[in-house]
Amino acid sequence: MANELSNLKPVPGSTHARKRVGRGTGSGLGKTSGRGHKGQGSRTGKGQPRYFEGGQMPLQRRLPKRGFSPLDHKVFAVVNIGDLEVFPDNASVDTAALVAAGLVRKIGHGVKILAKGDLKKKLNVVVHAFSVAAKEKIEKAGGTIRLVTEDAGA
Repeated sequence: MANELSNLKPVPGSTHARKRVGRGTGSGLGKTSGRGHKGQGSRTGKGQPRYFEGGQMPLQRRLPKRGFSPLDHKVFAVVNIGDLEVFPDNASVDTAALVAAGLVRKIGHGVKILAKGDLKKKLNVVVHAFSVAAKEKIEKAGGTIRLVTEDAGA
């Protein structure tokens, strides 16, 4: 007979019989049914919420109510060095060029170049941050790098 929704059965061995507790001392789970003697864990409706910490002031009450963001955490728009191959040789690559090329949408705290991929073109890259390996790859290809913060005073 073909497999139809009305004939589906679990794979043999994938289901187990329900554990029947409280059915006599010979079952191994009689009398207290595996709950021990007295106390909160032995009562019906037992169990605490996942955040319960045994009476200690819970984490969600110890933390401040308002949002928290550390001052030193900066979120950069990330561009891999292999993505810069879309620019022509000797091109000047800055945040405006990256946005125009569709490589960056939200700039946030700036643009950071990472070293994933290869670069074979000579480019003049002006962004907010570079990884060490990305600097080496750009300079190895004959390009130049400049940080945006260096231009702020000029």
